[in-house]
Amino acid sequence: MAKHRRLNRTAVIEKAAVLADEAGSVTAVSLTTLAEALEIRPPSLYNHIVSLEDLYSGLRVFGLQQLTADLRQASLGLVGREALLAIADAYRHFVRLHPGIYPLTIHAPEPTETELAALSQELVQMLLLVMASMGLQGDDAVHAIRGLRAILHGFASLEMAEGFKMALDAEESFHRLVEVYLGGLYL
Repeated sequence: MAKHRRLNRTAVIEKAAVLADEAGSVTAVSLTTLAEALEIRPPSLYNHIVSLEDLYSGLRVFGLQQLTADLRQASLGLVGREALLAIADAYRHFVRLHPGIYPLTIHAPEPTETELAALSQELVQMLLLVMASMGLQGDDAVHAIRGLRAILHGFASLEMAEGFKMALDAEESFHRLVEVYLGGLYL
């Protein structure tokens, strides 16, 4: 085991995210496997995290930060339909790249999860701006965001579970689905 290794909470969480994504599930990450990957003894992890649940909490925050950054980057400088198409593609790409931490990003924050709640609100605000660029405000915009989220999550989840085995191109199916959704926003 390496000695005098400089670690911090961020490095521990980032390594856990890599392990979860490589395994395809966050449940594959235990404190023991994480310590081994970091080349430290398991008790040394407690200098950076309190428990496995604390690690998962950190992974939820990390995952949502990454997802928000990816969606923001994809839609930078775009408005309306083009922004939503870019967001849809970026969301699906995120799920493909992060099968381990993605499931942690979909749960609604508990009242005690203030950092996660703030990140969720940041993502919603970004999406509200996109919806506003399409003429949707207030409850209409929130309903549209919920619909988008359900469509993207549903498709990506089925894809992760290898639910599209037919010879038809899943990429084409995805883009058609998003186009149908976009068409419905203008009704």
